[in-house]
Amino acid sequence: MIKVLVVEDDPVAAEAHRMYVGRLAGFEVAAVVHTGGAALRLLERQPVDLVLLDLNLPDGHGLDLVRRMRGAGHTADVVAVTSARDLAVVRQAVSVGVVQYLLKPFTYPSLRDRLEQWARYRSGLAGGGQATGQAEVDRALSALHSPQPAVLPKGLSAPTLEAVTAALRAAPGEAISANAAAQAAGVSRITARRYLEHLVDTGRAVRNPQYGQVGRPELCYRWTDRPNP
Repeated sequence: MIKVLVVEDDPVAAEAHRMYVGRLAGFEVAAVVHTGGAALRLLERQPVDLVLLDLNLPDGHGLDLVRRMRGAGHTADVVAVTSARDLAVVRQAVSVGVVQYLLKPFTYPSLRDRLEQWARYRSGLAGGGQATGQAEVDRALSALHSPQPAVLPKGLSAPTLEAVTAALRAAPGEAISANAAAQAAGVSRITARRYLEHLVDTGRAVRNPQYGQVGRPELCYRWTDRPNP
């Protein structure tokens, strides 16, 4: 069983990550912590195979935590899960040995695909010893660098999903209509509604009717980090 440490300061996001990892065959959450210091203390007591790491922690940057882990002799691989889109940060993450970099917000299939890729990479190197040649090295590394797109329902595309998601997240704590989301994302109202309903189905949004003075209630949507169990 692959033991995973979740390091995430947002309790809601931490619970979401814990639930996602718990749904994956062959993986189990060893612990959930909310600071870099707590992560280091946990690793001293309980080695893990993989760290699912947010980069914005209350007591320091996640990449500084990776450096401290390596300095202390902890060899667990690290998957960064973060909203940091700065390519300089991505480059730094690669330089300190982060094996996967997953942007928030993400769906369960996206995380599942990254962790399954990492598991294939780990399995390819499990035997140790000497590689028979370049081809064997290439096969082991290709498991990390051949990402598979998350499977979306038929008719949905990742770029449009990202645009609708961004529109929803731009109104924190507020519910918006499909029409408002459509205008923000540059798509039709019908298209926006399909994507909003997909986000509801995957637990990334909640749907509520809003009643006006006359006529039928309008469905409005609000972003949430709570996934479906």
